[in-house]
Amino acid sequence: MVQREHSALELTQKLSAKGYAIEEIEPALVQLAQNNYQSDERFAEAFVLMRTNQGKGSVLISQQLKQRGIEDFDLSTIDFFELAKSVRLKKYGEQLPKNYKEKIKQQRFLQSRGFDFEQINQIFSCE
Repeated sequence: MVQREHSALELTQKLSAKGYAIEEIEPALVQLAQNNYQSDERFAEAFVLMRTNQGKGSVLISQQLKQRGIEDFDLSTIDFFELAKSVRLKKYGEQLPKNYKEKIKQQRFLQSRGFDFEQINQIFSCE
């Protein structure tokens, strides 16, 4: 069984789904955090590392963190331009897009992986 970090919101949702009352959940989460068994900061770090290793961009990672109740996170240490470049290279190889249609296809792919327009446009302006 694989263990992973969970955000406080995820744990609240899981416990609520199992039938626990919010009055029981909140003190339990406080105790977990005090004993350092649960940490939203640690969850965010692990989550960002996992998603960047999967080749996901800043837009998608930010959105997914917010869905998990994490509002305070730092993505500034990650070079998303280089990540987007390597994701494009892995998918399409060294060959540059031959025409506008191919370029749009590659840009859409990168957008679906969560990279923003600035990162995507920078890749194609450098080539």
